[in-house]
Amino acid sequence: MNALHEISSPQLKKIHRGKVRDSFRVDAKRRLIVATDRLSSFDMVLNTRIPGKGAVLNSLAAWWFEQTRDIVDNHLIRTIGTNASLVHEAEPVKIEMIVRGYITGSAWRKYEKGIREVSGVPIPAGLKKNDAFPEPILTPTTKEESDREISREQLLAEGWTTEDVYSQMEEISLKLFERGSLELKERGIVLVDTKYEFGIKDGKVILIDEIHTPDSSRFWSLGDYRKDPEKVEQLDKEFVRAYLMKHKKHGKYPEDLPEDIVKETVRRYENIYEMITGKAILHPLRPEHYLASCLEDEGLIRDGFTAIVMGSESDLPHAEKMKKIIESYDIACDLRIMSAHKNGEAILGLAEEYNHAVEPVAVIAVAGRSNGLGGALAANLSCPVISCPPFSDKTDMTVNINSSLMMPSNTPAATVVDPKNAAHLALRALNLHRLKEVFSNEIIGIKEKLKEADRGVRNRD
Repeated sequence: MNALHEISSPQLKKIHRGKVRDSFRVDAKRRLIVATDRLSSFDMVLNTRIPGKGAVLNSLAAWWFEQTRDIVDNHLIRTIGTNASLVHEAEPVKIEMIVRGYITGSAWRKYEKGIREVSGVPIPAGLKKNDAFPEPILTPTTKEESDREISREQLLAEGWTTEDVYSQMEEISLKLFERGSLELKERGIVLVDTKYEFGIKDGKVILIDEIHTPDSSRFWSLGDYRKDPEKVEQLDKEFVRAYLMKHKKHGKYPEDLPEDIVKETVRRYENIYEMITGKAILHPLRPEHYLASCLEDEGLIRDGFTAIVMGSESDLPHAEKMKKIIESYDIACDLRIMSAHKNGEAILGLAEEYNHAVEPVAVIAVAGRSNGLGGALAANLSCPVISCPPFSDKTDMTVNINSSLMMPSNTPAATVVDPKNAAHLALRALNLHRLKEVFSNEIIGIKEKLKEADRGVRNRD
């Protein structure tokens, strides 16, 4: 099964890369959030991906958003495919509202050491591992580089939010936890603890991020809990945390997971989704292609992208000729300026974006004389690169063509002299079925014109 790791599109501006989710600007009022298959634990992102995890998170959060709109409005406009959501922009309140119904996890580990409070909330003595609290407790943390437990009084004193907003967040969080607990109990699941995040939209507190997912919540099997509370089966990513803690060496957690742990984690995510929604999660064979298709259907991107990278502003007229042709085929085209010799480091940033693009990408390099640009792009990009130098005349071409034709090994840059042909090669390099049909019809048209011309000549004879 394929996994989504790093997502980008040169047609969408990435505004944030979180531990699991990537956010893109759509317009002033909306953003696109893509849930990837990255896995985070203990404030680090593991190297190993969990195939299908992002689809579970995105789809399950959307399910809960609809179930709880009567309690609080949320940022979801609609889901796009399995992994993406179109959401309203909101000003985030940088606090995680953690509601705990049972003493377990980090709270239990502290409790064992004699610590009888979490985020300033007192915990009664005499509890055993996984015991229920008399009432759910709310223990906020700050959203910083590393999450920090903080008391209600302290966060207000530090200015994280206003007392009015925080009081609303408290009330809503406890109502959401109550609703989630009741819904899940009917499905044989215990909602142990969870986090909620909020934002301000049009002056009102709304729910953002996610709700009651295996990443944001701890779930137990209700049947197991009733049999033996201390040996209850965990239905969330605590399974991964347990593995990491068991294999911690020299104060460091492993950054990679073995295949059996990955498979079991996938099973758990899929299982919890089906238990809650009653449906199986959809797993596209190529999730990045499916995402691109969904974004295209939504009108957020076009089905292909071409960049024309120039060595200097003087190359603009040459590039504009190709841009006009490319855009006539309804392909997105962007003009960029960077020099292989003067600011070559900019190419690495370009590669980071284009190499992870969900849509097909082709690049045309426009640089004459000593053309290091085409080679530098081809050496760093995983998409097709075509050099089309802007020769001033035939003498210029004769003297400088060699710098474009001769590339180092493993640097596959093609060279096309005519800008029209370069534009058409870039379009064909995208390998889009839509364009294949267009080009086939154009070829037929060219052949028909030649036949007509031939018949006209012969008739005159």
